[in-house]
Amino acid sequence: MKRACGILLPVFSLPGSYGIGCFSVKAYEFVDMLKAAEQTYWQILPLGPTGFGDSPYQSFSTFAGNPYFIDLDELIHQGYLTQGEVDSRSWGQDARLVDYGKMWENRDSLLRTAFDRFREAIRNEPGWNPGVPAASPDAAADFPHRLTRAAYEKARAELPEGTKEYCLYRAIKNAHGGKSWMEWEDPLRRREPAALGRFCGEHADEVEFGEWKQIVFLRQWNRLHSYAAAHGVKIIGDLPIYVAPDSAEAWAHPELFQMDAGGRPDKVAGCPPDYFSPDGQMWGNPLYDWDYLKKTDYAWWMKRLEYAFSIYDYVRIDHFRAFDEYYAIPAGDQNARNGAWEKGPGMDFFRAVKKHFEKEHEELPVIAEDLGLLTPSVLKLVEDTGFPGMKVLEFAYDSDSRNLYLPHNYIRNCVAYTGTHDNEPLMSWIRSQNGEIRLHMIRYQGSEHTPENELYWDCIRTVLASIADTVIIPMWDYLGAGPEARINAPSSAQGNWRWRMVPGEFSDNLTWHCSMLAKIYGRERAAAVEVPEENAADRAEQ
Repeated sequence: MKRACGILLPVFSLPGSYGIGCFSVKAYEFVDMLKAAEQTYWQILPLGPTGFGDSPYQSFSTFAGNPYFIDLDELIHQGYLTQGEVDSRSWGQDARLVDYGKMWENRDSLLRTAFDRFREAIRNEPGWNPGVPAASPDAAADFPHRLTRAAYEKARAELPEGTKEYCLYRAIKNAHGGKSWMEWEDPLRRREPAALGRFCGEHADEVEFGEWKQIVFLRQWNRLHSYAAAHGVKIIGDLPIYVAPDSAEAWAHPELFQMDAGGRPDKVAGCPPDYFSPDGQMWGNPLYDWDYLKKTDYAWWMKRLEYAFSIYDYVRIDHFRAFDEYYAIPAGDQNARNGAWEKGPGMDFFRAVKKHFEKEHEELPVIAEDLGLLTPSVLKLVEDTGFPGMKVLEFAYDSDSRNLYLPHNYIRNCVAYTGTHDNEPLMSWIRSQNGEIRLHMIRYQGSEHTPENELYWDCIRTVLASIADTVIIPMWDYLGAGPEARINAPSSAQGNWRWRMVPGEFSDNLTWHCSMLAKIYGRERAAAVEVPEENAADRAEQ
């Protein structure tokens, strides 16, 4: 990664209509603003479908996309929905916050209506009228990006195996009232071929509906991704190391995990007790059977990374330290006190990864999330892989000059942040510090004469001025936002993953300010790359 900078903003935090940020025109406008602000990177959070708690790190599948991000306006323009149908739904009272209850009530039913009209349309090719009042019969001119029957069937056939497994899993889950796969009747829970065949025959429409949503998601995302590439903006995606206990992967491939004969976890993931959490943290994710995975040359992981590399330019691997050692807690325990550290696959895994991808990638586009307890073996693993690790300024001022998060201790091969999605917004963090830490920060940054309400700019400048090749600043930090903008409080199960920008906040003045700082510190945006010819028409229509 060359010397450059970027902005962290989850897709759900984009401004726009219908209650949640999505792949709408606002996403394209954000890319335009990144380009104008001389930013090379847009970092996002995982794009997978979310379950209870709405966390993108507890997804129903690592091979699927979140249908909440599908742009409803595009479905209106294609004639599959009407403006009135979409406007008649309630999307929440606060434009600042995602109301996931409203998303659950309204999004999927509208997508089902669009899917039914889509199938009617492809049955009536070449000319069609889906019966939508706003639609015109001459569809080819009026409905950009509309899928033909042939293109649709081709897209269905080309869906990754893991995506198809998710669509079947989700159809079965819906048929069981949303229950976890561990509560299904044995034949389906154990994936007996006769039971699966019978279910697919009886629920073919529901399975296909899931596949259609994934096709629409991928087409919209790939178009946005191509648009970003054409404007010199690279996407940094996020890959949670674990899968959720209630996920398509845990159901379809129990052999990958430490599970008993009944398909239930023997041990689960978490963190040990510490000063902040006396009982530790119980995450509940199933742990990998690394011995089995090694015997397969880590085949499932290779497919997982292939999918990630296909939709992102760079992949940040969350909780990277678990490749060195992972914390294993006996399943059924009420807290994490009885857990123990166990050895992960270490460098053997990454040698296999590099060999698998050596033809496509001279250097793997991976960022290691190496935060938390950094033992010598973890630090050596990050060094041996050659992947850039992470430095976070909010962790820098609570000790002495040897603190690894102080900018004078950075190395070039790292990605530096003021904070992450798990941290307090910078301005909120500054105001919450005690006098000693605050004084240390002010003296380090030379901020003695900076008014308090502008201290966040000194923090941003300090990181941008560092030797780190890459700097990512969260959007809420550039806005000087307070505690209301916190994306996730790890100690709280409620109220997370909700904050959104409102239209106009990424203003021309802020764009100029970001551009000015990027130029001062030698982090100007890379020149736009040449986009393949087949994407040019899509961009023009968008």
